[in-house]
Amino acid sequence: MEIIKPFIQFLAVMFLSPLLLGVINRVKALFAGRRGQPLCQLYWDLYKLFMKTPVYSRTTTWVFKGGPVIAVSAVVAALAVLPFAGRQSFLAFEGDFIFLIYLLGLARFFTVLAALDTGSAFEGMGASREMQFAVFAEPAFFLGLAALSRVTGQTSLAGMFGTLTSATWAAAAPVLILLTASFFMVLLAENSRVPADDPNTHLELTMIHEVMVLDHSGPELAYILYGASLKLWLFGALIACMVLPRGGSWAADTAVFLLFMVAVAAAVGVVESVMARLRMIKVPYMLITAFAFSALALIFQMGR
Repeated sequence: MEIIKPFIQFLAVMFLSPLLLGVINRVKALFAGRRGQPLCQLYWDLYKLFMKTPVYSRTTTWVFKGGPVIAVSAVVAALAVLPFAGRQSFLAFEGDFIFLIYLLGLARFFTVLAALDTGSAFEGMGASREMQFAVFAEPAFFLGLAALSRVTGQTSLAGMFGTLTSATWAAAAPVLILLTASFFMVLLAENSRVPADDPNTHLELTMIHEVMVLDHSGPELAYILYGASLKLWLFGALIACMVLPRGGSWAADTAVFLLFMVAVAAAVGVVESVMARLRMIKVPYMLITAFAFSALALIFQMGR
């Protein structure tokens, strides 16, 4: 019986994650005074892409075909260790937050390999930028989780978020606020959102993530889009689990958690609507700020 609820939560994540991108697009359309896409547009896009026949360049190998599948599989495995509403995750063990970071790195590695496999100068440029910004984003994310581990005294994600209570926030509010801000900036960068990147741009010289997937089509492109929605859910869930300490029943915590996930997606939409994209040379400054927040949180916690 103990495994049933985490399994239901895991399946809910697999099904509901595309809705987050729909919420972001609806918020952006509201700010722009447009009607915008339907909330469930991504579901329809995924269905159409899976029905299409992919087109491959003669220069590509199995790496190009396998890259999106391996990347989305790595993100799915990462979500298996991520708590849902502060509850026990589907797969939990000591030190699983390091496992989570390695899985996200694996997904990035094969996405970059698939881009390089095309032999395209544009996709190679995007892959180079992706790895450059990862150098700043990954340490900020790792230090943030290490600081959270220090706050809670736990080394598993389920333990970290399961022990966060109102009392923990009262005792370590500055640390947790810094971590929340750091995770949100990493969320924007890792999910190619404004101000770090623009997922809707069509100018190759300013693209980062989108230029890496220009040659993908059909099911492979569907895997990439679905993986992007799962990754957005992952980072949003980290923020939600930290801001919403566990306290009520399973049904109540789940409902509040889902509402907060919608709020996180709406916040991303607001940021994209009121801010312009940063110049390429300014993006590392944002990620260095996230790193500084995580480092300060760890220092403050060690000094308490």
